[in-house]
Amino acid sequence: MPTANVLHLVKIDLKKMTSYRTFWVICGLYFITLFFTTVSGLGILRWIAGLVEDFGASVNINRIPLYHFPDIWQNLIWVSGLFKLVLAIMVVISITNEYQYRTIRQNIIDGLSRWEFILSKILMNVLLSLMSVAMLLMIILFTGMIYTPSPEWVDIVTGMEFLPAYFLEIFAFLSFALMLGIFVKRSGLTIVLLLLSHMIEGIFKVNIFHENNEDSIGWLKQFFPLESITNLVPMPFPRYAFQQIQDYVSITAVVIALGWTFLFNYVSYVKFSKSDI
Repeated sequence: MPTANVLHLVKIDLKKMTSYRTFWVICGLYFITLFFTTVSGLGILRWIAGLVEDFGASVNINRIPLYHFPDIWQNLIWVSGLFKLVLAIMVVISITNEYQYRTIRQNIIDGLSRWEFILSKILMNVLLSLMSVAMLLMIILFTGMIYTPSPEWVDIVTGMEFLPAYFLEIFAFLSFALMLGIFVKRSGLTIVLLLLSHMIEGIFKVNIFHENNEDSIGWLKQFFPLESITNLVPMPFPRYAFQQIQDYVSITAVVIALGWTFLFNYVSYVKFSKSDI
C-alpha cells in the first residue's frame, strides 16, 4: 500500500480518537503515570529502606543498580509493561465507539473498504506503541545518565534489545484488545474481559497442567497468548536477591508473540469482514 494511503488511514483514525475526551484523559493518565512510576522507583526503595531501618535493619539502597546501565533497560521496560492495560482500554473504547455511534457504516459509505478500516486501527496501535517506546527511551537515557556513576558506551547499548521487545509487547496486547472489541462490541463487557484475561488464561493453565504431568508438558506454557507476550521481557528484580534471571530477549518468545500478534489482527479482519455493520 502506498505511503500516502497509509498516512491517510492514520489521519482518519487519529482524528476520530482525538475527538474523544476519553482519549486525552486516558492518554494523559498513561504517560504521566508511566513517567512518575519509572523515575520514582529509587525514592520508593529509599522509603522502604527507611521502614526497614525502623526495625533495626540496615539496607544500602545506593548499592542496588536499579537505574544503572545496563540494568535500567530491563528494569524500567518490565515495569512499564505493567501499564499496557491502560492503552488497551483506550483501544477498546475506540473500536466499540465505532459500533455505538455507527461511524463504521459511515466510513464504508464514504468509500473506505473493510480492510482499510481494520488497517487504520492496526496502524493506530502501531503509533501508540511507538509513542510509548519513544517516551520510555527518553526516560531511560535521561535517568540512566544521571544515576550511572561512569556511563560507558558499551554499558549504555547493552540491553537495548529489550526496547523492540517492549514495542512488540505493547503492540501484541493492543492487537488482542482490538480483537476483543470487534467480537464483543460493548465497551463495558470488553474492558471486563480484558481485565480478567490473565486470570482466565491462568485458570486454563492450572486445569491443563493439574491434570497432566507438568514436568513433561510444562514447555507448552510459553505458547499461551498472554504468556507469550509476558515472556518478551522477563522480570529482572530477583537478580538483586542473588537469583538467576533471564537477562536477554528470547528469540523463541519473539517468534511466538509475533505469531499471536498476526493471528489477533487476522482474526479481527476476518470477523469484521463478515459481520453486519
